[in-house]
Amino acid sequence: MAEERFQRRLAAILSADVVGYSRLMGIDEAGTLARLKAMRRDLLDPLIAAHSGRTFKLMGDGALVEFGSAVDAVTCAIEVQKQVQERNAGSPEDSRIQFRIGINVGDIIVDGDDIYGDGVNVAARIQALADPGGIYISRGAAEQVRDKVPIKIETRGEQTVKNIARPIEVFCIIADDRDAIVVAVNKSEIHVQTPMVADKPSIAVLPFQNMSGDPEQEYFADGIVEDIITALSRFRQLFVVARNSSFTYKGRAVDVKQVGRELGVRYVLEGSVRKAANRVRITGQLIDVSNGAHLWADRFDGGIEDIFDLQDQVTASVVGAIAPKLEQAEIERARRKRSDSLDAYDLYLRALPYVNAKSLDETKLALPLLEQALAIDPDYAIAHAYAAWCHEQLFMHGGHDADDRSIALRHARAALASGRDDSSALAIGGFVVAMLDRDFATALSVLDQSLALNSNSALAYGFSALVRAMHDDHDRAIEHAERALRLSPFDPLRNVPQAALAITYFVSGNFERAAAAAADAHIGSLRYAIQLASTVRLGKLNEARVAVARLIEAVPDFTVAGFTARLISSQPELVAAISSALTEAGLP
Repeated sequence: MAEERFQRRLAAILSADVVGYSRLMGIDEAGTLARLKAMRRDLLDPLIAAHSGRTFKLMGDGALVEFGSAVDAVTCAIEVQKQVQERNAGSPEDSRIQFRIGINVGDIIVDGDDIYGDGVNVAARIQALADPGGIYISRGAAEQVRDKVPIKIETRGEQTVKNIARPIEVFCIIADDRDAIVVAVNKSEIHVQTPMVADKPSIAVLPFQNMSGDPEQEYFADGIVEDIITALSRFRQLFVVARNSSFTYKGRAVDVKQVGRELGVRYVLEGSVRKAANRVRITGQLIDVSNGAHLWADRFDGGIEDIFDLQDQVTASVVGAIAPKLEQAEIERARRKRSDSLDAYDLYLRALPYVNAKSLDETKLALPLLEQALAIDPDYAIAHAYAAWCHEQLFMHGGHDADDRSIALRHARAALASGRDDSSALAIGGFVVAMLDRDFATALSVLDQSLALNSNSALAYGFSALVRAMHDDHDRAIEHAERALRLSPFDPLRNVPQAALAITYFVSGNFERAAAAAADAHIGSLRYAIQLASTVRLGKLNEARVAVARLIEAVPDFTVAGFTARLISSQPELVAAISSALTEAGLP
């Protein structure tokens, strides 16, 4: 039996649905049906016919309509919503018939008079997202009406909807103050208002609520928000809405999704301050405005007598906590994007999980993505920095190939040249220069610049700590390592400041703390070597024998001379101390 072949074609599908149909039927079943039939007969059917549409499915509370073009579908939808609003004027609010409308352009399957397929399903899902009296359209429909329909639309971001595998970017036709559809009669262009900075994660910090009942605490709540805005603004990869804009929401009950649309941001941070007796409690939560999901929430308690210290602590804690959350959210967003719509920023985001991986095989997966990003933007400082770091890891832990070293240094210098205002690019570039060129003067100068640009970067503090530990600046190494761990206690790169602590504690003779820090460092043979050397110095011979076995298992060709030759340090006494302890342990 021959397989049945269906006819396929592209079409613009309009899905319309009555808002609150069940409620209306419950109030007045006969009256609702009569009004809906009259509206279809007198308004919908004539408008659909006038725009060359065909209703192929009629439900009690809605309809599916096929159009030959997106232009016809959109202009019909605009006219429908305008005339429905005019018809409802003067009617009791609880009996008005309103529609949600969704429009998609896509592939359909034709079966007699009926139509199926994703083109239809997506239109129906978009319609379900629309506001009462509103029109939502897919990106495909938006592109089709560009320069052809005099309307304004704004993005609602990528939406995940039921039974559709991929996220759908949705746009809304803007309504004016009277909730009528805006038609810019003197213009002939479509204005797609994407977020303010489309190539960056963007955030608004809303005024924190003063829950104390004490008006004098208002200044404290506002001060915390201003400090957080200032601190977040130092992250070059982040677009932060200015205080003057975010504070327009002060004292108002807000919908974070609306805030996201109005300010063009992907994320909103909101919080509250409550004072009781001599204690202050501050709460904060980070929200993804595209779906209302809470990405992070925490609370902070402190004494009112140290209110300004508490303000600084809260700012550092909030910024340190949400910066990695924002980065992870952006990585997930990039993963959902189609491969043909990736730009340099999205390629960089896709590379990040592999850069931070513990396996060299995964590190290698990051490089093609970073190279693609640099092909799009040759001066992309952060992409150069991460490419440098990947090659540094391959050189240090993958066989000391001279090509990896030279490529790493080339990318590091490019990052330093083009990233003068990028704290992360400077931090990574400086670290690579220290590790591979042993140019500590340049590295420390660059790391100081990085920290001046962003005093809340756990990444910069971690690299600064390790370079200083290798360069005999032990007091600041400990200070910077502890600051990095306090800013981002669960950071996947916490091994970097832990390695700095292991080195500095070993040099200062605090072998217990050196061994503990080395256990959490996870940096190649350095972890095992300092752990072992510390155990030897503590006289724990049985533990030392176990540590020797672990080191030989991890690095079968380990030799004391080979390790100390590769140990990056400007301190002969450090090299001699580790070498002596390893030799005492019986290592070759």
